[in-house]
Amino acid sequence: MSENDFEGTINWSNLQGWVASQGDLPGSGPLTGITELLGGSQNKIFMLERGDERMVLRRPPKHLRPGNNEVMLREAKVLTALSGTDVPHAELYGVCDDTDVIGANFFVMELIDGFMPRGPLPGKYGTDPTWRRKMAEELISGTAKLGLIDPYAVGLGDLGKPEGWAERQVARWKSQLDGYSEMEGYGSPDLPGFEQVAEWLDSNVPTNYKIGLNHGDCQWANVMFAHDEPRLAAFVDWEMSTLGDPLLDLGWILSSWVDSRDPEGHLSQVEPWGSFPTRGEIVAQYVELTGRELDLVPWFFVLACYKLGVVLEGSWARALAGKIPMELGKGIHDYATWLFAKARQLVNDGPDW
Repeated sequence: MSENDFEGTINWSNLQGWVASQGDLPGSGPLTGITELLGGSQNKIFMLERGDERMVLRRPPKHLRPGNNEVMLREAKVLTALSGTDVPHAELYGVCDDTDVIGANFFVMELIDGFMPRGPLPGKYGTDPTWRRKMAEELISGTAKLGLIDPYAVGLGDLGKPEGWAERQVARWKSQLDGYSEMEGYGSPDLPGFEQVAEWLDSNVPTNYKIGLNHGDCQWANVMFAHDEPRLAAFVDWEMSTLGDPLLDLGWILSSWVDSRDPEGHLSQVEPWGSFPTRGEIVAQYVELTGRELDLVPWFFVLACYKLGVVLEGSWARALAGKIPMELGKGIHDYATWLFAKARQLVNDGPDW
C-alpha cells in the first residue's frame, strides 16, 4: 500500500509508525488492512484492521479548510469527556495532533456495530411498527441523556461562549447568511419569511434557558442503531458540538419529523414513517426525562429551523458558484425554504401539539 492511497489522505507508512507508538489501541502489531467507509459528507472515515481487531480513523477532507484540524481535536475532546457517561457514543482510542503523520489531525475510535437510518429501514425496523416506535423513543432518550450532561463537570466548559448565548443566535446566523452574498452568482438570499422569523426569535428570547452540551446536528444521519434490537448504538459526527441550550438538539429533531400539519414539500428521511410517534409525543417524553419547561420548546423549534435553513443555504450558494452540483444544491435550497415555511407556521399558528 502506497502513501498516495485514498487520494493522498492516508500515509500508510507514517500511520503504521504512529500506531506502533500508541499503547492503548486495540490489537497488537502492525495494521493489516484499511477500508474507506461511507457516511461522512465532509470528513473522511476509514476502518482500520489490526489482526482480529477493528477500529475507525476519522480525519478532515483532503483539501483542508480553515479550522478543519481544530475540529478534529474538538471532536476528540468531546468523546473523551463522554467516557463513562450514559450517552451512547464511540469510545475514543487515540488522537494525533501532528499533521506530519498523514497530513492532518485525526483520531481513532471504536467501530460501532450498527447502521445510520436513512431511506428504507432494514430488517424489522422496516417491517415491525413496534421497532419504529421504540427507535424514536431511543433517539429521544439518548438526546435527553446528552441534555443532562454538565459540560463543566466533564471538562467541556471552554467548548463555547455561554454568556448571552440565546440572545446572539439570530444575529450570528444572519451574519452567516449575509456572507454567502460574497460568493459568485449568489446575489441576495431568497428565503421567504426569513425576516419575520428572525424578528419573532429576537422578540421572544427566553430568559430561563440553560447552558449544556449541544451535539449541534442531531438528526437521523448522525446516529447509529443496533441491527439486532431497536436500540440507539451511538451519536456520531460531533463536529458541530458546542455549549448551548440542549433544547436546540430537540428542536433539530423536531425539524426533521413529519406531521400532517406540515407545509407541503417535506418528506421523511426514513421509510416507512408509519408508527413513529407524533411531535407532541416525543416532546412529552423529552420533558418528562429532563424536567425542562414545555413552553420553551416552540422557541427552540423555530430556532432550529432558522439556523439549519441558514446553514443549508450555504450549499445553494456553493452550487451557484459552481463548487457543488447544481441539482444537489437546488434540492438543499428547497429544504431550506421548507424550513422557513415551517418556522413561519409555528410563529403564526403555534406548535404542533
